[in-house]
Amino acid sequence: MSVRTTAAAAATATALLTLPPAPAGADERDGGRVLLTVSGAQSTWIRGVQLVCPGPGSHHPRASEACESLRRAGGKPDALTADAQAVCGREYDPVTATADGEWRGVAVAWRKTFPNVCTLESATGPVFRF
Repeated sequence: MSVRTTAAAAATATALLTLPPAPAGADERDGGRVLLTVSGAQSTWIRGVQLVCPGPGSHHPRASEACESLRRAGGKPDALTADAQAVCGREYDPVTATADGEWRGVAVAWRKTFPNVCTLESATGPVFRF
């Protein structure tokens, strides 16, 4: 895949995954709206989901668990509790996770690369399991 093709795909994915405005009357201090993405090495693939906490509007398959995890972490992805039970192989197939949005009125802009999907999921719990 050429650099131009990869850049175009990334721009298209970003445009498609833009967060819509919060519904009227939504109180962001109760939680937040965060766009979560996971992408493969060199952006060969990307998937994303909007997490809305609390309430309707979330497209995350484990929204309540993910919201609770983020609540315990104070909205900070680096503070998510790792799964001590997880056993991940040493396969190196890097993935990059991002979280962009707001949590209780504070901007969230986070990006981290993990050696593989298993290490991502074991480090972030249900938040990036979509």
